[in-house]
Amino acid sequence: MSTAVAEGKTWEGGNEPLKVSYGKMMMWFFIVSDALTFSGFLAAYGFSRFKFIDAWPIADEVFTHFPFLHGVDAPMYYVAFMTFILIISSVTMVLAVDAGHHLNKSKVTIYMFLTIVFGLIFVGSQAWEWNTFIKGDYGAVQTKGGNILQFGHYVDKDGEQVFKRVAVRDFAVSAAHQERAQHESRNGIWFASEGALPAYTMDEVIHGFQANKDVLIRTQIINEHGEKTVLSREESINQLMKNGKLYVEGANLHVNEYGSPLFADFFFFITGFHGFHVFSGVIINIIIFFNVVLGTYERRGSYEMVEKVGLYWHFVDLVWVFVFTFFYLV
Repeated sequence: MSTAVAEGKTWEGGNEPLKVSYGKMMMWFFIVSDALTFSGFLAAYGFSRFKFIDAWPIADEVFTHFPFLHGVDAPMYYVAFMTFILIISSVTMVLAVDAGHHLNKSKVTIYMFLTIVFGLIFVGSQAWEWNTFIKGDYGAVQTKGGNILQFGHYVDKDGEQVFKRVAVRDFAVSAAHQERAQHESRNGIWFASEGALPAYTMDEVIHGFQANKDVLIRTQIINEHGEKTVLSREESINQLMKNGKLYVEGANLHVNEYGSPLFADFFFFITGFHGFHVFSGVIINIIIFFNVVLGTYERRGSYEMVEKVGLYWHFVDLVWVFVFTFFYLV
């Protein structure tokens, strides 16, 4: 009988099972379920990368841009800056929660405001990164087999010959460019339509490539040194003439000038899904912030809502650490 009574007291948590409010417990349940979702996405990314490891784009060669520094090669610098901003926002959230425990309204207001500002900077930075990734920088040629051919030449850097990318627009011959009507369902086959026309035709790219003797082609295949394979001049011409199909610029869900289109698919989906979480967190933080300013939680005598949204914010930050590690660094 005494054992049954003891069990009843153990499991009858009332309003605070396991000494945690239902609000916090439900937030933890959501976090665990969302963590499983992100784990599935990252596992799928890892599987796809391992399967196509010899042709997967190198992150250091993709994310090389920095705002207001056009033409400066800054691999991963801006992504590192974004990560730093998000980590700092997690620190300010910790300070806001701690101030809430001490019922210090003014400090909660300041730290919540800083968390919102840092969150908006991160979301804006991610939007800029998407825009840069979509627009592209150099352009490339897609082969009949779906592979990507990039262009560049060797330059001397610190006594070594280094392959440097060259933009197609810098050598493509556009003088003989002929206007071509874009195919639409109303002026062609009724059940088919065509996307935006490429900036250059294959003839223009080929003529320009033949006129620039120092330009070579680099394939998306990674060699034993961890670098993409650079073809000789003769091999470059043969590859372009025989297999060149379409000029592509930037990345979308169909083509990707940096390499495998699957890389772009995962980039948009995973970073977009995380960005949606961050944006949602910013909106929630704004709502909580105004409640703090209005004194809602001060009248309640508890800032538990700040702690609840803090749990969500820390989770979003932690997920980005994994995304940054697996997607950008590894």
